[in-house]
Amino acid sequence: METGQKILVALDDSENAIRAVEHVAKFFNPSNEITLFSVLQDTITLFNMNHPELTPYFMAQQTYFGELEEKQKSIVEEAQKKAKKILLDAGFNKENIAVKSQHKQKGIARDIIEAASGYDIIVMGRRGLSGIQEFLLGSVSHKVLHSVKNISVLIVN
Repeated sequence: METGQKILVALDDSENAIRAVEHVAKFFNPSNEITLFSVLQDTITLFNMNHPELTPYFMAQQTYFGELEEKQKSIVEEAQKKAKKILLDAGFNKENIAVKSQHKQKGIARDIIEAASGYDIIVMGRRGLSGIQEFLLGSVSHKVLHSVKNISVLIVN
């Protein structure tokens, strides 16, 4: 691929996401700017639900949900470190690799699309959902592919 491109790699802790990073490392020029971008599920927003039946449950489980969120953040950070190492080992410049995370705001796909403003291409792994699951639930990669405007999308199997 040509040089000087800004590439957003949508990254979670899945094998598919790591394959997408490996694809970038193998086929893209190391002089490109890479951003490893992760959207974290936000369990804390569940506590803001003001339903009388749910509030006591959430309050009783607050410590557990907090621990769950910290564990998720830790897992994603490990995936980010692994992805960065893959790129560095392939000859990408450390200065050209940015790592960004944010809590889910509008939805994972919409957050990726919003973060991709100003980038030339979005690279992401395809979730391994079955055909029926993907039809019923949709997939982040499918939503990004069909919703993004003026940015190329590469979905790596």
